[in-house]
Amino acid sequence: MSRIYLKEAACIGCHLCEVHCRVAHSQSEDLIKSFKKESPQPLPRLSIEAKKPISLSVRCQHCDEPLCTYACLTGALHRDAESGIVSVDDEKCIGCWTCLLACPFGAIKRDPDRHCIAKCDLCAGRDVPACVANCPNEALVYI
Repeated sequence: MSRIYLKEAACIGCHLCEVHCRVAHSQSEDLIKSFKKESPQPLPRLSIEAKKPISLSVRCQHCDEPLCTYACLTGALHRDAESGIVSVDDEKCIGCWTCLLACPFGAIKRDPDRHCIAKCDLCAGRDVPACVANCPNEALVYI
C-alpha cells in the first residue's frame, strides 16, 4: 500500500498541502469558493507542524491494525482489506470522538459543523493525493 511520507529537510512549513487538501475535500473543489463561500467549511485532513529545527506532518498513517476502527462504536471507520485505506462513512459517524482518543498519531480531527470526523483518505479516486501533488518543494511523497 502506498503512503504519504514527509521529507523533513525539504519542508518549509508553507502549509500549501493543507490548503490543497481542504480544496480537494470541498464541495466545489475551487480555491476561492471553498474558503469564502462554502458552509460548512471543509477541513484539511493533515496538518504540518513546522517548528524549527524540524517539521512534521500529522496525518492518518492507515495503520495495518488501526486502533481507531476498533474504538469506533458504529463501524463508521473501517479499513479496506484490498487497498489498506482507513476511511469513514459520514452517515454512520455519530460524533462520539472515541476514535480521536484511540488514534496514537492524533490524526483524526473533529468536524463540529458536520458533527463527525475528518481524516486523511489519501484522496480516494485520485492517482496522487492533493497535498503531495501540490507541494512546491516535493517535501511530501506518495510511495
